[in-house]
Amino acid sequence: MTVTKQSAFAARQLAVVLTLAAIAITNVSVARAIEIIPSVGITKSTDENAADAQGFGGLAIRFPVLPFLKLEGGVGYRQDSFADGDLKVHQWPLTASAWASPFPMLYGGGGLGWYETTYDYASDLPIKDTTEMTMGVHLGGGLNVPIGPRLGLDLSGRYVFMQKSDQNLQLPTTFNPDFWSTSLGLAISF
Repeated sequence: MTVTKQSAFAARQLAVVLTLAAIAITNVSVARAIEIIPSVGITKSTDENAADAQGFGGLAIRFPVLPFLKLEGGVGYRQDSFADGDLKVHQWPLTASAWASPFPMLYGGGGLGWYETTYDYASDLPIKDTTEMTMGVHLGGGLNVPIGPRLGLDLSGRYVFMQKSDQNLQLPTTFNPDFWSTSLGLAISF
């Protein structure tokens, strides 16, 4: 290798190291803050008999464990309607997620959720309303865009794979989610 090629190679290596260091430093400064994220969004069952997408709301707390990894706990409320409104399914998910953030604003990952689910049948049907607790696995990601020193917009989306009530927790082996959701939140850091 000639001296010119060695110099060019060393310059490229230095540029890569400096870029990675800048990303890491930016990640550390962003990752130090605990975030509370109230959000609103839309959700839709993938069942062909489901009604149109519905609105939902949620609240999450996200905190860093490493410069590139955040953990999140969340609670929300969602509803779906089936059979021309004769069945309404209300869910109160309590979720735990791990989000990898290779770049300061972008994140992806997944987690588990416990879904308190109420099946609310129309009063003229001879079926009794029931409530059950089921588990689900979610995969997703998002974008956290700073809009102020301690404020950001959090745009996220996830696919949820509900577990069958008679099964132990299983990771999805095919892409066949039970519903999807996308939300816009206000990430408040402190």
